[in-house]
Amino acid sequence: MPVAVEIKRVTIDDIEALLTLSRKTFFDAFLHRNNPADMEAYASTAFTVTRFQEELINPHSEFYFAIADNALAGYIKLNFNAAQTDLQDNNALEVERIYILQQYQGRQIGKHLLDFAAEKAINNGLSYIWLGVWEHNAKAISFYHNNGFTQFGSHPFRLGNDEQTDILMKKKV
Repeated sequence: MPVAVEIKRVTIDDIEALLTLSRKTFFDAFLHRNNPADMEAYASTAFTVTRFQEELINPHSEFYFAIADNALAGYIKLNFNAAQTDLQDNNALEVERIYILQQYQGRQIGKHLLDFAAEKAINNGLSYIWLGVWEHNAKAISFYHNNGFTQFGSHPFRLGNDEQTDILMKKKV
C-alpha cells in the first residue's frame, strides 16, 4: 500500500542516523546471498563516519532520507559531475545508492525516490539518470525496468574479496 513520503536532505548532523540506516539496509538486502566476511570488509570502508563526512561535504553529492509514518524509511545518494563513480558525465545524475527498509518495501517509497532523482536531473538541465545494480538482484532490476530504466553496460564491483558485476542502467528524463 502506498504511503505518504517526505524527502529530507541529509546534513552532517544526521551522520549517525545515516550510518545506522545504511548498514541495516545494506546487510538486510545482501547478507543472505554473500559471505559475511566480504560484507563486513566492504561495510568497514563504505559505511564509516569519516567516509560519510567526506561524501556529505562534497558539493557534487547529496543524500536524502525518505520519511514515512514519521520514521526513516530509506535513503538515496545522488552524484553529479566528477562525484559520479563511473561515467562522470556532466549531462547525467548518478543514483549511487537507493535503499528502503524491509518493512517499507512495496509501498512505492523507492519509486518516489527515483521520481525525486529524475526531478533533480531535470531541474539541473541534465538528460538522464543512471545507476548500477548487482546482476543477481532480480527484484531491483525488475523495479528499475518497470520505472523506465534500460541496461547500457556493466562494471565490476568489489565486495570484500568477491569481485561481482553490476549492471549499468539509465533512464532519459
